[in-house]
Amino acid sequence: MLIVGGGHGGAQAALALRQHGFAGTIAIAGDEPELPYERPPLSKDYLAGEKEWERMLLRPPQVWADKAVTLLPGTRIAAIDPAAHTVTTGDGRILGYGKLIWAAGGSPRRLTCEGGEAAGVHTVRTRADVDAMIAELPDVREVAVIGGGYIGLEAAASLRKLGTQVVLIEALDRVLARVAGEDLSLFFEAEHRAQGVDLRLGTAVDCIVEQDGRATGVRLSDGSVIPAQMVIVGIGIAPAIQPLADAGAETANGVRVDGQCRTSLPDIFAIGDCAEHRNRFAASDWIRLESVQNANDQANVTAKTICGIDADYDAVPWFWSNQYDLKLQTVGLSQGHDATVTRGDPSARSFSIVYLREGRVIALDCVNAVRDYAQGRGLVLHRVVADPAALADPEVPLKSLVPV
Repeated sequence: MLIVGGGHGGAQAALALRQHGFAGTIAIAGDEPELPYERPPLSKDYLAGEKEWERMLLRPPQVWADKAVTLLPGTRIAAIDPAAHTVTTGDGRILGYGKLIWAAGGSPRRLTCEGGEAAGVHTVRTRADVDAMIAELPDVREVAVIGGGYIGLEAAASLRKLGTQVVLIEALDRVLARVAGEDLSLFFEAEHRAQGVDLRLGTAVDCIVEQDGRATGVRLSDGSVIPAQMVIVGIGIAPAIQPLADAGAETANGVRVDGQCRTSLPDIFAIGDCAEHRNRFAASDWIRLESVQNANDQANVTAKTICGIDADYDAVPWFWSNQYDLKLQTVGLSQGHDATVTRGDPSARSFSIVYLREGRVIALDCVNAVRDYAQGRGLVLHRVVADPAALADPEVPLKSLVPV
């Protein structure tokens, strides 16, 4: 068994295979030099200096030895031969497999404008990315963050905790536009401004200004320049699927998999950020989810399938984001909603937004409202038609609205 990718999905696949009785050899090939580790803290606790590296390891080193899982760090897979059941590494080695689990995730999208590769321009995807930023921060007064999604907002919050001046540039007219409704966007915009972030919405980047090969600022489309000794780019990821595509796998916005996470190639599965799948909680026919939940749940389905246990991927999507003292927890997918209900008082910094489509609950965004998040899962799972007045009343437990 060869697993490509040492993130959450790859690590969980290896552990789940052993849990369900797989007795063959297991190797995890990851292109980073690290042991499998948590990625979410990179833009949060780790960047802010609040979480040590050792606490981010998914398992202590001894666990992998105890589970007879061979780790192959620093190993990039460059090509797949599905007929021969072999892969070729970036340095030319040939590795065989009986079954292959592709959990390679994705690579950060980079700026294509002039100066996009200058020193001081960073993405947030690996430990090395954030270590490079931390090393530069003592000489940095001003940071420009490009992108108003989770990564950009989390990085901005972490940097403000460190006292750094931050300008956040978002091309769309609101932050979190792709993942949340307008009310939540407005709440987080107000919070970041209150914390001293200079938000520039509906603003396009022309280029990165540089001197002697190092970024000194960001030129906007109107010709103005934002001074910055560091630029952080958070504009999404490109799924890491080229070897699969070259081998003939069906791909679109990711590599397409069935309900057991099989690709169109024999004995090859795909999970996590790179896997496009059908999801009954989504408004679209095919979706690719970038979340720890999705990676772990698809890993479990794949492991069961390989071990001969019937399994179908049918998990409720969930996500989270920590910014300042705010914990945002999301359950379900709000895309395609046609109505919202606000539960609680945003000014009290503890509230939820319930998303509806044709009267049915499809998602909740919960800010410092853990109980709503936990109980709201049942509303999403059962697509409950609920009275909006009851949804809006914090005194009405959400679990009481779920049919027995």
